[in-house]
Amino acid sequence: MHYRTSSRFDRSVARLDPNRKRAVQDAIARLVAAFETGQTPLGLGLKQLRPGLWECRAGLSDRVLFYRTRDAVEFLLAGNHDEIKRFLRTF
Repeated sequence: MHYRTSSRFDRSVARLDPNRKRAVQDAIARLVAAFETGQTPLGLGLKQLRPGLWECRAGLSDRVLFYRTRDAVEFLLAGNHDEIKRFLRTF
């Protein structure tokens, strides 16, 4: 599986405070481990929003939005529920 980040994702993570940034990094590490092992850990909150478009939980209020194909994952945005909803209106 190949993993990459979009420039929008990089910008969204850069503006987070250090605690939220660590939570996003932890969620991504757990997500990658889940894809590599085939075992989804509890609390990750994986949810399919549209075909190929998924989100996972990175804390109580933050989410990581990503697009998954058979052999690749592209991280699109990290933010709270409202930021994800705003992004989805234009996606």
